[in-house]
Amino acid sequence: MSRSSTGTMPSSDRTETGSPATPRGPPRRGGADDVAGPFWSLPESELGRQLGGTGAGLTSAEAERRLRRAGPNTLDVRPTPSTIRLLVAQFQSPITLLLLAAAATAFALGDRTDTVIIAIIVLASGLLGFWQEHAAGDAVRRLLALVRIHATVLRDGVAREIPAEQVVPGDVVLLAAGAGIPGDGRLLEAHGLFVDEAALTGESFPAEKAPATLAEETPLAARACAVFAGTHVTSGSGRALVVRTGRATEFGRVAGRLRAHPPETAFEHGVRRFGYLLLEVTLLLTIGIFAVNVYFHRPVLEALLFALALAVGLTPQLLPAIVSVNLARGARRMAERQVVVKRLAAIEDFGSMDVLCSDKTGTLTEGRVRLEAALDVTGAASDRVLRLAAVNATFESGYANPMDEAIRARAPDLSGWEKLDEVPYDFGRRRLSVLARGEGERLLVSKGAVAGILGICQSAELPDGRIVPVATVAESIQGRCDALGRRGLRTLGVAYRTFDEERPVGPRDEAGMTFVGLLTFLDPPKPGAAEAVQALRRLGVSLKLVTGDNHLVATTIAEGVGLSAAGLVTGTELRRLSDVALVRRAATADVFAEIEPDQKERVVRALRRGGSVVGYIGDGINDAAALHAADVGISVNGAVDVAKEAAAIVLLETDLGVLGEGVREGRRTFANTLKYVFMATSANFGNMASMAGASLFLPFLPLLPTQILLMNLLTDLPEMTIATDAVDPELLEAPRRWDVPFIRRFMLTFGALSSIFDFLTFGALLLVRAAVPEFRTGWFVESVVSASTIVLVMRTRRPAFRSRPSRPLLAATVAVVALTALLPFTPLARLFGFVPLPRELLLMVAAIVFVYVLAAEVAKWLFYRRPARAPAEAHRVR
Repeated sequence: MSRSSTGTMPSSDRTETGSPATPRGPPRRGGADDVAGPFWSLPESELGRQLGGTGAGLTSAEAERRLRRAGPNTLDVRPTPSTIRLLVAQFQSPITLLLLAAAATAFALGDRTDTVIIAIIVLASGLLGFWQEHAAGDAVRRLLALVRIHATVLRDGVAREIPAEQVVPGDVVLLAAGAGIPGDGRLLEAHGLFVDEAALTGESFPAEKAPATLAEETPLAARACAVFAGTHVTSGSGRALVVRTGRATEFGRVAGRLRAHPPETAFEHGVRRFGYLLLEVTLLLTIGIFAVNVYFHRPVLEALLFALALAVGLTPQLLPAIVSVNLARGARRMAERQVVVKRLAAIEDFGSMDVLCSDKTGTLTEGRVRLEAALDVTGAASDRVLRLAAVNATFESGYANPMDEAIRARAPDLSGWEKLDEVPYDFGRRRLSVLARGEGERLLVSKGAVAGILGICQSAELPDGRIVPVATVAESIQGRCDALGRRGLRTLGVAYRTFDEERPVGPRDEAGMTFVGLLTFLDPPKPGAAEAVQALRRLGVSLKLVTGDNHLVATTIAEGVGLSAAGLVTGTELRRLSDVALVRRAATADVFAEIEPDQKERVVRALRRGGSVVGYIGDGINDAAALHAADVGISVNGAVDVAKEAAAIVLLETDLGVLGEGVREGRRTFANTLKYVFMATSANFGNMASMAGASLFLPFLPLLPTQILLMNLLTDLPEMTIATDAVDPELLEAPRRWDVPFIRRFMLTFGALSSIFDFLTFGALLLVRAAVPEFRTGWFVESVVSASTIVLVMRTRRPAFRSRPSRPLLAATVAVVALTALLPFTPLARLFGFVPLPRELLLMVAAIVFVYVLAAEVAKWLFYRRPARAPAEAHRVR
């Protein structure tokens, strides 16, 4: 394999004493113009001179200076809005802007009191939304800090792990399998280094990398001496000098496309569809009411303000804030359960998930692999097999894995051995080879999947030292592996060959080897794994085991935790299945064994095409594609960077029990969001439809524009506490999804019920010959009190007395009801055009509200008892 001869910068970059050369000064901001010319075409010495860096890295002080000047190493694809921008965004809806414009017109025409009141109410609504969203954003930023992506760099001559955003031009970054590359850079050293550059080049196969100096015109895909931000190492190791960071990188230059076309999640799609529904209803009501009022020769400005106030009243203006608060609160509660949400919209997918694909290591099993035995070809314990395996595991440097750690824990003394070279592990060969010298021998030792190791062997070594053709023992070795697999033991093969040539080794040298024995490993099932699988099943989430392990090992583990291995699909069988056939097989199979990395992605996509909402939990390099393909990618905090970066949710504990708690919390969050949608749309639609209808036959407006806006503000206050509300257990038992037709039916049903009692109120007020101010005051009180009280009814499918609301929700409801009843008797009443109500009218309003609550309970029972209603929520909005 290609590599540099010394692994350091050329001597021209060092002083005579060998200490790092003094840096020539920090780079210019962003790392965009730090070097003259394409960095892949410059000699290493010239590149180091221009960057003021060396192969020994930067000092901490110099790195800090460069970070201050260059800025953090981030792309800012979707930047966090500033405080001012977030505040301004609260007042940017077209309806709000029209309302403010109309208020300004009223001010110019001398109606200053109403103008000030409208402005104050709009400002209060905007500030309320700003406060909620700002607090939610702060909470999410604190959570994301828990799952930072890190990079290993040389600082002060020592390897240190730092957050990737602190990497600066001139840093020397150490690369290993699974590491994300934090910036564009030039390779100083490479050992069997392969990098997945699909994000930049579209090439599905990893690119081999090696130090070199290339021509300026070399296309990006052919720049073998360069590494780029946004890519990751699939195998091997190396060192690179960082040249560009952040938006100056190749990935940063194309990041604008991500800003222009961010992928729409299912949750965002549902919100957008819901927005279309509101827009349709709002436009129809607003235009119709404005036209009718003008037709009846009412003042145009008054008619416009009334129509716009109706539009504001119909629109749940706090929906963005309510959604943000619900999701942020859900994220905080999930974090308390050791589940960190990186992308808030993924909470809906998490709660809607009905299939979870997982490898066994660390989730179903303990994740602490231990070496059970080192066996010769006859199945007897062998110190020689253990010694050769220890040489391989101790000196490998390209791919950290628990099996090598288990071997090193039992390794004999290797002080007489010296590493000469290495052929790193990759997922195609499924083996790792190390060239080492010791005890008078120069050996190439290979370790990996038994079938692959047998395939490169020509002979086998017996316990007495005799060498026989491998064909004579291959069948017995495979039979022993099968027997070990049925016991839940994973096996690896070990082989060697003498290698006397003085040259580097590569994959082609893994041939003509001698098979020496087997290694057996045990990663037992977790004590609570079976219970966790059953708990997920009770939540409506079926678990599917997707692993690269031998099918016998996979079967043993699966059956031990309660999964059926009857329809097991192997990687070989999967290759023969068409995409259509795989959709059918994936739906019925619980276990996929001997699966290659690209096949994991195929399984996930097949399950999604079958109509499932798929979660995928993975922590390795080979899981990245499947994490991207899943509806919700789940990783663990100890995962490789590329897996953690691809995931939307990160578990701080690798435990399916924790995952089940996270699913419940995701469903609780989504249920509370839907509560606000149901209540706000039905109540607002009913009230606005009532006002629209009343304005057609009343000789006066049923409410003034300022009264409508105040009503909208007051009714939103209890609903802002909905994020704290308890959720009935039955709503957590199965996945739920956005269903706009269901929301429309709910809005029309309960909006119509609300309108019926509004018109009953109109009739009662007209019957007692209430004056215009009394009429408006009476209906305002009835409308706000009923809308606030009905929240306690509509928040649950159960009878209200059987489902206890949260204390904040109950307190807010009581406070709004009390404030509304007292408002006509306060000095503020005159500002809004209210008057004190006689006792008879107050009692009448209380009676109407009481009957309305009873009627809502009956209507709710009828609405939810119809079988056709509930299943509608099981269909996903696409």
